[in-house]
Amino acid sequence: MSQFYSFTMKDIDGNDYSFDQLKNKVVLIVNTASKCGFTPQYEELQRLYEKHKDMDFKILGFPSNDFGFQDPGTNAEIKSFCMLNYGVEFQMMEKIRVRGRNQNELYKYLVKGDGVKEYSGSIKWNFTKFLINKSGNIVGRFSPDTKPSSIEESILKLL
Repeated sequence: MSQFYSFTMKDIDGNDYSFDQLKNKVVLIVNTASKCGFTPQYEELQRLYEKHKDMDFKILGFPSNDFGFQDPGTNAEIKSFCMLNYGVEFQMMEKIRVRGRNQNELYKYLVKGDGVKEYSGSIKWNFTKFLINKSGNIVGRFSPDTKPSSIEESILKLL
């Protein structure tokens, strides 16, 4: 079994969210920010989610204030911002550290890239995306400037 499924984290409302429920689903993990030049990607992420959510596709958004202090709000403020400005319905998680000394355990795992060099390395900026297949393996890593819509073909191949 993939280590990916062993994680339990808090969602944006403070509830436990077990990754065990993601088995047999395709997952896109994104570190987000509310005041970033890439913030409009929320709109494309939401469209992707709406189109494919009934095909066992999930998106997990992880707000982070690690880059330029571009997500300084509380979890409640971030949730409200996402809903009001972008109609976000995909799963938002609590704000975490995605790099540095207090890096969240999930991101410590993700930056190792499942041992695949092109998927490994530190997070450089907001809206870095990791694509996880139905077996819980990292099968893609996309830079912040990669538009979510350009990942759709990769997602469809996994669904």
